[in-house]
Amino acid sequence: MPDTPSAPVLLGNRPGSFPHSVLAERHPAIIRQVREAFPYEPAQHRALDELLANCTEGEIEPLPADAHDRDRWESWGMRAYAGRSWFDVPWLWAESWFYRRLLQAVGYFGPGPWQGIDPFHPFKLAELDSAETDEELAALDDLAGRPAAEQEQALLHGSLWGNRADLGFRLSAQGARDADAAPGLVADDSDLLWSLLDTAGLSPGTLCLVADNAGRELVPDLLLGAHLLASGRIGQAVLHVKPYPYYVSDATTADVVDALRRLTAAGGAAAAYGRQLWSALADGRLTLRAHPFSSAPLPYADMPGDLRAEFASATLTLLKGDLNYRRLVGDRLWAPTTPFPDVTAYFPGPVAALRTLKSDVITGLDSRVEADLVAAEDQRWRTSGTHALIQVSTPG
Repeated sequence: MPDTPSAPVLLGNRPGSFPHSVLAERHPAIIRQVREAFPYEPAQHRALDELLANCTEGEIEPLPADAHDRDRWESWGMRAYAGRSWFDVPWLWAESWFYRRLLQAVGYFGPGPWQGIDPFHPFKLAELDSAETDEELAALDDLAGRPAAEQEQALLHGSLWGNRADLGFRLSAQGARDADAAPGLVADDSDLLWSLLDTAGLSPGTLCLVADNAGRELVPDLLLGAHLLASGRIGQAVLHVKPYPYYVSDATTADVVDALRRLTAAGGAAAAYGRQLWSALADGRLTLRAHPFSSAPLPYADMPGDLRAEFASATLTLLKGDLNYRRLVGDRLWAPTTPFPDVTAYFPGPVAALRTLKSDVITGLDSRVEADLVAAEDQRWRTSGTHALIQVSTPG
């Protein structure tokens, strides 16, 4: 990955910037929401109060000596950043550190009665059980009667747009209007993505799908995976989830189970997809992975050897969401026209990014597209969540 002063690592120390607002405003709000969502005990309340003060005004403090993952976090930079302001270390690192410390504050890692209790579970379930999810799953019944090519495109865009499924399942435009001065879909390598999954005359390969959010955003990811398995485009799917709750809504194994139960209980085409996925897990065509590096505060360029080997052997690795994109290209303020293949050349196999834009990091834009976006929205297009991209890179 290029390392250049012209693409500085994002920090949170510039007031008014998006990273600064996350550290100074979003994280305190998350602490308050978590505190109110559970009947936590006095010790947890004190720990949450201490975290609130520390993350906004204090310095990074090392994990306790008996923390189960202290050695891992030392290798991930804890020693180097200890004693520094949260705002003066890489934004990606500070965000990841926040969620690790939040889990410690609520007793997630135990021992104790709150061990393993996901502090974000109520928020995930509320979204999964919403009326909007009912509407999205009901739309699958209509989709089942469409031509195969339209089904595939709709499911791909459903996964791309996540919980903006009113756009994701729209078969006409899928969230992008070509006539718009600032199109919703700012880069589209979907033809190359499908060509990599075209198994005509070949033995179906393996898709590594690196999930992003749980709830209504995980469901369309699962639907896409089920379709690819059923259609024979892939022979096996490996779904990478987080090993513990992370970034509020990131998917864990428990969230996958919740999503599958939601599908199978929905009836109609949704239930058929749910049963397909349930069977695929049982017979090994779908497997789950919760690699520790999935919650690392580092870019994928620093991935360990076993994960590199797994991605190298896949027909395609599909990375979902904004955080995975930041980790894929490096959490830097790239010039938007920096070629996507250049910053992902280190990746050991074919890689695709499906991402709704929710942070400043962006690569691979056509210069005219960038100019139209800036003219229409200044720099708000980078973080508004109203634009998305499909980008693909292949080795060599």
